[in-house]
Amino acid sequence: MSNTFTHVGLLGRREHPGVEEIVSGLLNLLDDRGLKVTIEDRLATLSHFEKREMESRDHIGAMVDLAIVIGGDGSLLSAARTLVKHDTPVIGVNRGRLGFLTDVSPDELIDQVSVVLDGDFISEKRFLLDTEVWRGEQVIGRGDALNDIVVNSGASAQMIEFELSIDGEFVYRLNADGLLAATPTGSTAYCLSAGGPIMYPGLDALVLVPMFPHSLTSRPIVVSGKSEIRIDVVSRNDIHPPITCDGQISITRRQQDCSKH
Repeated sequence: MSNTFTHVGLLGRREHPGVEEIVSGLLNLLDDRGLKVTIEDRLATLSHFEKREMESRDHIGAMVDLAIVIGGDGSLLSAARTLVKHDTPVIGVNRGRLGFLTDVSPDELIDQVSVVLDGDFISEKRFLLDTEVWRGEQVIGRGDALNDIVVNSGASAQMIEFELSIDGEFVYRLNADGLLAATPTGSTAYCLSAGGPIMYPGLDALVLVPMFPHSLTSRPIVVSGKSEIRIDVVSRNDIHPPITCDGQISITRRQQDCSKH
């Protein structure tokens, strides 16, 4: 029995039901294989795991050569944004409501993880969107997303008016509830609910989806994954539309701010 990996990290949210049982099963499997294990400090606070080696999420990616994330898609998205800087491969074990990304079920956990440890797996590369919010000549906020970046009207019932440019070329000026920029990974998430297309995960592309546009002709646009997207909020808007990254990181904009992806 050979192991492709030597040091495994366990990450996730302790609030999900059944997490303690899953962590116990994984520890037994990994210990039997003689692998080193580091548990995210939030998980390690579960009763009898406190004596195991633990580390914060910000540092665990630099230590391990495989990360197993326990939770829903939200847990995996949050972990992936931290782990990506270390190019750490990730497996998702589903204990949440949605499992597009966390596709290992608890019932098949030991069998499927064992297969991966034996080296029988296919690795898929996914890319992230980077965003900056500019006010004049100053960057006032940054974020990244594996699924999507959304500019929307927030809690207000008003539409926002904005201008869209792609790679420096003006595309349109639009009144809408917002605009969503999604990766192929995110095309099955909020993008799907907003009427966007489902894209093959390996595509080097992103899709721009207007959200409830006041227009008869506005449709989703698929562009190169290397494109720079600029969204300028028109100054006469009376609201400060927030920008969200994967629905978890929020940056509040003001009139005349612009965002670049």
